[in-house]
Amino acid sequence: MTTKYIATPTRTKEILTKYKFFFKKSLGQNFIIDANVLENIIDRAGIDKQSGVIEIGPGIGALTEQLGIHAKNVLAFEIDQRLFPILEDTLVQYDNIKLIHQDILQADVHASIEDSFSPDQDVHIVANLPYYITTPILTKLLQEKLPVDSITVMIQKEVAERMAAKPSTKSYGSLTIAIQYYTTAQVVMHVPKRVFMPQPNVDSAVLKLTLRDEPPVYVADESYFFSMVQACFSQRRKTLRNNLTSYLKNAYDKETISTMLAEIGIDGMRRGESLTMDEFAKLANSFYQAGRN
Repeated sequence: MTTKYIATPTRTKEILTKYKFFFKKSLGQNFIIDANVLENIIDRAGIDKQSGVIEIGPGIGALTEQLGIHAKNVLAFEIDQRLFPILEDTLVQYDNIKLIHQDILQADVHASIEDSFSPDQDVHIVANLPYYITTPILTKLLQEKLPVDSITVMIQKEVAERMAAKPSTKSYGSLTIAIQYYTTAQVVMHVPKRVFMPQPNVDSAVLKLTLRDEPPVYVADESYFFSMVQACFSQRRKTLRNNLTSYLKNAYDKETISTMLAEIGIDGMRRGESLTMDEFAKLANSFYQAGRN
């Protein structure tokens, strides 16, 4: 591996020293110092010379640089103004990278995609996300139904496992359903702490989300569906019937809920973690229709 890349311990330290940069804990900044790891992420993401890529939180440009080498063009959103003079220096030789000073949670990503990529181009999101804000960022990106093919992100290992989990496992929960409603989710890499500066306290993994053309189940009302899923997991040790009784106490008593569950072939004594997405859809649609009638 050549030392010219940003993603080496020596080059990273040189850049931080030159700009007197200090890490802000509040922004969850952990920079990657191993270019091989970055190349593996890009390979798993399926990036090639025709790809358009959106990056979130480029930091000092370690992943951005590798994306600039491997993709056709890159659009990077950075919230920390202090990093812009650094990025303009470290990425000076790449004319296919565009930087935007904006919080991704506030950004109009649809408009940015339209401005930055051609209509027939495959667009992917690739990022080393700040761990404290992973779920809000992914939720926004998925709910906005962006015209992207995939989202490949470095996140906390435990959260990646929850997003890619299967029913009847410890990791399976409402977050699993929310992610897998919009995507197929796969943990494609585990990443050791030593490849970060500073080293995080938790283990990391790379999660690849491939966007679905259509959700895998029909739901009558998406927000109602997600609220019912959350209700079923609100206390994991409780049965479906007990969780739903607490959630729907103003509408139904326990016996009515048991009867309604029996009518759709779901045992109220089961726990939320045992239900497939198909069963959650059946449950939500049934209660939604009953509420409208």
